Amino acid sequence: MAGKADTKQTIKWLDAPQAHDYPAALSYLSLLYKPKAAKALVKDLKRSKVVSFKAKDIFRASSLSLLGISNSHVEKDRQAILSGKALSPVLLVRDGNRVVIADGYHRMCAVYGFDEDALIPCKIV
Repeated sequence: MAGKADTKQTIKWLDAPQAHDYPAALSYLSLLYKPKAAKALVKDLKRSKVVSFKAKDIFRASSLSLLGISNSHVEKDRQAILSGKALSPVLLVRDGNRVVIADGYHRMCAVYGFDEDALIPCKIV
């Protein structure tokens, strides 16, 4: 009988977010903040260092619901994890008492499905 440790999937991460993650973050943040503020947040994200937080803590701080594998983007990221492809770190913004997932929500959901205690590399401002 396989133990819990046998079911954990190794999740690989890139050392830094991909270039296309920042415009995606800007697009989303522009819905929440005025354009000038959104641009300033993305500029700050680009300059910030990568740190790590547990998946479950990011979800709790964001107050977002977890998407399942029925979501095509989550399933795509789940398949990337299974094939050993490295994921891009997540981009986060502190907003009062919550965290906005500016880019990486679907990656977060995919990772959480494997291990809620997984350390998620991210940039946070």
